[in-house]
Amino acid sequence: MVDALKQFAIDVPDVKARRFGLIVIGDEILSGRRQDKHLSKLIELLNERGLSLSWAKYVADDPEQITATLKESFASGDVVFSTGGIGATPDDHTRRCAALALGTKTALHPTAQSLIAGRIQSMAEGDPSKADLNTPENQHRFKMGEFPMGSDIIPNPYNQIPGFSIQEHYFVPGFPVMAAPMMAWCLDAYYQNLFHQENWAEQSFIVPKGIESNLTPLMERIEVNFPGVKVFSLPSVGDPSKGSIYADRHIELGIKGNAQLLDSAWIALRAGTEALGYEIYDISQSS
Repeated sequence: MVDALKQFAIDVPDVKARRFGLIVIGDEILSGRRQDKHLSKLIELLNERGLSLSWAKYVADDPEQITATLKESFASGDVVFSTGGIGATPDDHTRRCAALALGTKTALHPTAQSLIAGRIQSMAEGDPSKADLNTPENQHRFKMGEFPMGSDIIPNPYNQIPGFSIQEHYFVPGFPVMAAPMMAWCLDAYYQNLFHQENWAEQSFIVPKGIESNLTPLMERIEVNFPGVKVFSLPSVGDPSKGSIYADRHIELGIKGNAQLLDSAWIALRAGTEALGYEIYDISQSS
């Protein structure tokens, strides 16, 4: 079978694509008090631009955990979005933890200071006491503009209180109504050169009564022989509501990657599966 697979193999240069990651910070997500909406939204924003999410992590409002997570992500070289923890309440640790992870300190960003002052004035609605920037309440609000030294701001169209970016990490609020347009702005401002570079596609078929341990060596050989192609396996115990082919135990077996690379890998995957004695049902024909 190995020789049979090699006849379909092609030489493809190994080009490392940029990886995008997401860190969602907040006890309220981990406790279930709020449902995370950032993961699905970022996937949507990336997919609209021909990009994809490589990983996601959920982190509690714990300074040590946040700092350790950010140290790891800063060292990864990935493009990372972080949501939550950039307010000015006692459980907002992200700004300080980002600075600690980078070995620097926070400082009031002058543009953020100006934007926050403008927000205070607009919310005061002509009341001099509320517009006084020197009151303890308003001085505390300026903490939302204290970012790691060297940061740039991320505009917030919802209420003008900015997020910040540093070393390809983009820190936005935990409120989805603010985070979504801010993440979109970052992608459009900094990564347009990556949009729709790959003609990404995936194909799969159903293997009734398939056993992953039997198929795994085949999957591994496909990935070795076809660089740039990923093989995936989605086992199921059965779902009669989807049709007769799906009623009993089965595996959805497929490949994904640049569409130009898939044809030969697709032929090899099908041939290898049939050589193991399995039947194949194309999804378009088996629903």
